[in-house]
Amino acid sequence: MIASFLAIGHRVLWTHQVDALQAADFCFYLSFSKIVPKNIRALFKNNLVVHESDLPQGKGWSPLTWQILEGKSKIPVSLIEAEDKVDSGVIYEQEWIDFEGHELIDELRHKQAQATINLCKVFVGEYPAITQRQKIQTGIESFYPKRRPADSLLDLNSPLVNQFNLLRVADNYCYPAFFEYSGYRYEIHIKKQSTVKGLSNG
Repeated sequence: MIASFLAIGHRVLWTHQVDALQAADFCFYLSFSKIVPKNIRALFKNNLVVHESDLPQGKGWSPLTWQILEGKSKIPVSLIEAEDKVDSGVIYEQEWIDFEGHELIDELRHKQAQATINLCKVFVGEYPAITQRQKIQTGIESFYPKRRPADSLLDLNSPLVNQFNLLRVADNYCYPAFFEYSGYRYEIHIKKQSTVKGLSNG
């Protein structure tokens, strides 16, 4: 994404530190979990955040994960203005991601990242006209809580098929799915193989 912006003549600064930001037309805060203070946002004409929900529904933490767990297969990704109140800004653009129900965490993240890049490119390509198409959030808001390690706990008494979505969103390295039995904790690592066809019991 950065290379494509540079190629068409834009000046780009990429940083992981808020105090390293420099004044510019706009700033994208991607995968950044903190509220950026007003004095920093004042450096830019627009401050952009990408959030994977149909706002004002689904504000808060890990919206993509929570919606997969709810069984959703079509999830909106919203490009919004950053404000003091979390995920409350006007909506500039949305893109919908379609899932088939078999994707694991890396595939989910890949589609999420692709939608994020697309939205950023649309904003840059149509700036500043896109800011005139802003849509104020309307309706009843809801919030997702921060996910905890305990949220990856499998239920030994429930069929695996009923818990497949939990396995889909589990990260084998950072927060693997697990179950507890006879005083021990057992981690489950999941990996997708190629499509299985023509299986038989013979």
